[in-house]
Amino acid sequence: MGMPKVSPEHRAAQRQRILDAARRCFMREGFHATSMQDILREAKLSAGGVYLYFKSKEEIVEAIAIDTLAFFTATLEELLARDDLPPLDTVLGDALRILREHDREQPTFRVVVQVWGEVGRAPHLAAQVATAQARARVLFGRLIEGYQARGDLDRDAPVERIAQVLIAIMMGYVAQCALLGDTDVDAFVTGLRPLLDAGLRRKSD
Repeated sequence: MGMPKVSPEHRAAQRQRILDAARRCFMREGFHATSMQDILREAKLSAGGVYLYFKSKEEIVEAIAIDTLAFFTATLEELLARDDLPPLDTVLGDALRILREHDREQPTFRVVVQVWGEVGRAPHLAAQVATAQARARVLFGRLIEGYQARGDLDRDAPVERIAQVLIAIMMGYVAQCALLGDTDVDAFVTGLRPLLDAGLRRKSD
């Protein structure tokens, strides 16, 4: 007799079970202090049950990073699919609230910050992160071009550079939450809004 067929739903559930267990371990002990045995115990699975999906701890970390980046880009795509174009502080605030709620359901921010530290020595992970960053720049670029078309932003403004800054703002929020604890989105956006409205650059004579 052959092996019983495993449904895609079961495989997806098992994969998620492993990733959730790994997140909990990384949150408690940190990435480097966590072993595959720790993840096995946390997931309550045999070695075979885990290695069927992931061959190493590094593959698990990469999967967590890719899933998080995919959720981030999907969030942006959903927000930008609106018929109207909300103010920038509204778009950023909505995106951060969705990400924060996702982090509460599947704690990820602290793991993501640890993953950023691994990018320099994991070329495949670095490539995945670069691809997601490029996608985010395209999405933010679309948003910026919408403001330009509406007359809210100078048409000569450097779209890609502004997109990089917006990504950095979101990354900064994630890092702040991970390192300093829960950061209120409304308070964060309240601090951002005056900067968006202000003309702080010294005008040349």
